[in-house]
Amino acid sequence: MKFVFDLDGTICFNGGPVSPRMMNYLKELSVDHEIIFASARPIRDLLPVIDPYFYGHTLIGGNGALISQQTKISKIASFSQSDTQTLLYLIEKYQATYLIDSEWNYAYTGTDTHPIKLGLDPLKQAQLVYVNELTSIVKVLILTATDLAAFEKELLLLNVVYHFHGDENVIDISPQAISKWSALEKIGIKTGEFIAFGNDQNDISMFKEAKIGIQVGTYKNLTPYASETLNGQSQKDIEEAIIEKLDELKD
Repeated sequence: MKFVFDLDGTICFNGGPVSPRMMNYLKELSVDHEIIFASARPIRDLLPVIDPYFYGHTLIGGNGALISQQTKISKIASFSQSDTQTLLYLIEKYQATYLIDSEWNYAYTGTDTHPIKLGLDPLKQAQLVYVNELTSIVKVLILTATDLAAFEKELLLLNVVYHFHGDENVIDISPQAISKWSALEKIGIKTGEFIAFGNDQNDISMFKEAKIGIQVGTYKNLTPYASETLNGQSQKDIEEAIIEKLDELKD
């Protein structure tokens, strides 16, 4: 069986790495099953939160815009020149701060204390550049703006996919038709061939196509697509619930 795991809020928390306990369990699971990680993080920021053992496995980053297989990163989609120009115009209009990603390098104008900054290129493998130095753009995260709601409304006029994350008060923007499911489909995975674990809006696309979708937490928009929901009072409780469920599903 193929198991697809979202990262933040599902098997790792508060910007930290997946725990050694969970990683060791997933290593054992990978002996007889295929493990795939699918994250909103670009591949650059996905690698530091998983064990190097999995670096050569299939990794999906940028909510489906990037795929890494056998450590080789492929760009699946980037913003068109027209949409890029409009996004940059909106950023200027609303004096927005942002994290903008290419396949590897990035542009960042947020504060040093913003939670996003804590998980940004911790291994110092990429380059922080001006946005006009990025060769292509695969993901835009709007951190602050003079009017975030008005910024979001203007996105309706663009050929982009976006999600407002109320818990973090940020807007996550991807190229049109990009999702975690579109990336899974790109690598040949078919509907009903995998079990998905996720926690938020970004996971809906793959829950719709999964054999089983296991939701971690209580995000209400994901719940209608979930086969089951797991909760816990602590990270340890959640890990125990996930491992118990995996023990049940792997047989």
